[in-house]
Amino acid sequence: MHAMQYEFTLPADYDMGIIRSRVARVGHLLDDWDGLGVKTYVMRERGVNGSPVNQYGPFYLWNTLEGMNSFLWGGAFQGPVDDFGRPAVRQWTGLAFEEGTAAAPAFAVRRRQPVPDGVRLAPFMADAAAETERLATRDGAVLAAAAVDTHAWELVHFSLWEHEAPEAEGDVFEVLHLSAPGRDRLPRGRQW
Repeated sequence: MHAMQYEFTLPADYDMGIIRSRVARVGHLLDDWDGLGVKTYVMRERGVNGSPVNQYGPFYLWNTLEGMNSFLWGGAFQGPVDDFGRPAVRQWTGLAFEEGTAAAPAFAVRRRQPVPDGVRLAPFMADAAAETERLATRDGAVLAAAAVDTHAWELVHFSLWEHEAPEAEGDVFEVLHLSAPGRDRLPRGRQW
C-alpha cells in the first residue's frame, strides 16, 4: 500500500460550493481506476470543524505504484494542476490498513506527526499499526490507515468516519466522494 495526498489551500473568502460542484462533476472518474485502493475527495472549510483554512486535499491509498504513476503521469492529474496550480504531492509508504464496520464516510481525519529522533523504529511503527487497528474498531469508523514518509520522517494516520464527531485526533475533512475500486484488495493489518 502507498498513500498520497496533495492540497490546494484556497482564499479565505473562496466559495467552497465550487469544490463541491467540481467533485460532483468529476468524482466518478476514478471509480474504476486500475491500481487504486481508495481515493477520498475531501475538503476543509474555514471555521467548520476547527479548520483555519479553505482547502481541497484528496487523499489516496494505492494498491500499485503503476496505478499511482498512471494517475500522476498519464494525464488525469493534469486537470487539478490546470485548475489550481501544481501542488506538492506527499507520499508515504504504507504501515497498516484496517476496515471498520460503518459503510458510508461523511468525514475524514488526517493526523501528521514527526517520527522523533532517537526513537526505536520497530516499536514506534508497531504502535502506529496498533493505533490503526484501534481506530478501525471505534463506533462509526469506515477504515483507518497509517503510513510513513522516510525522507521527512513523518507518520500520517488517515481514517474515515460516518459521523461528524470522529473519535480520532487531527485535521477534520468533509468527504465529498469516495472512489474505492480496489478497496477490497488493500492488504489488511501490518504491512511488514
